[in-house]
Amino acid sequence: MSELLISAMQLQQLLHEPDVVVFDVRHDLMNHRLGRQQYMQAHIPGAYFLDNEAELVGEADGTNGRHPLPNLNEFAHLLLQYGIGPQTRIVVYDASQGHMAARTWWMLRWAGCENVMILDGGWQAWLEAGGLTDSHLTLPAVLDKHHDIKPESKLPTVTADQILQQLDQPRWTLIDARAAERYRGEKEPIDPVAGHIPGALNRPSTLNLQADGRFKPAQQLREEFSELLGSTPIESVVCYCGSGITACHNLFALALAGLDGAKLYPGSWSEWVSDLNRPRVP
Repeated sequence: MSELLISAMQLQQLLHEPDVVVFDVRHDLMNHRLGRQQYMQAHIPGAYFLDNEAELVGEADGTNGRHPLPNLNEFAHLLLQYGIGPQTRIVVYDASQGHMAARTWWMLRWAGCENVMILDGGWQAWLEAGGLTDSHLTLPAVLDKHHDIKPESKLPTVTADQILQQLDQPRWTLIDARAAERYRGEKEPIDPVAGHIPGALNRPSTLNLQADGRFKPAQQLREEFSELLGSTPIESVVCYCGSGITACHNLFALALAGLDGAKLYPGSWSEWVSDLNRPRVP
């Protein structure tokens, strides 16, 4: 077990230990009801469901991206309902190659949780390992006043204005996590404008995975990111995508590779193109 990943077999051993919380964050960007439906049909015993379109997102106003971050204090307060403290061992899983799980991993760390792992291979790996499933709804407990999360996040984020101001003399290296055809502006299935932020590099988040849906070994990820970034300090790296979700997949892969410290642009491309005066390529 690494500090960031846990296998299905390892989770089976950990599942009934005290101070362990499991979150099911299955979600489909095209069918927002699907994740909850899948959870109600079957989930890891004791797992709580978090909805990406409710608990894990703030209010979109048309200018701040499709999945803006929620209010940090409100999100931390929500976590207290699950009896979570800074040292609680948290495991998150999805059925979408770790993308939603990585977003939740980042948000939990953003809220002050220090011990968060992703189930490697997600729901599919759990079933392949013969893990037990449950269909009973697991509800959060009454607010636990014995726990306390201090949402004084040290995870760095950047804004559209900050990116815009440094484009002429770049001090940040941007990594776009979307598929190559979206980055190149050849195809855009979700947002109204195609292309990418000027100067951004492309690292599709799917490159972080092996053929079986599990993450590549840390050393391999480190070599691949080092080839992409060269001598760029990790603190100068900014990750973005369409709405801030798959960008977290790259942030997780960087952390897994021992390259923790890159920044997130939460609004990402969907926020960037809400103002047509912002430059874009092509």
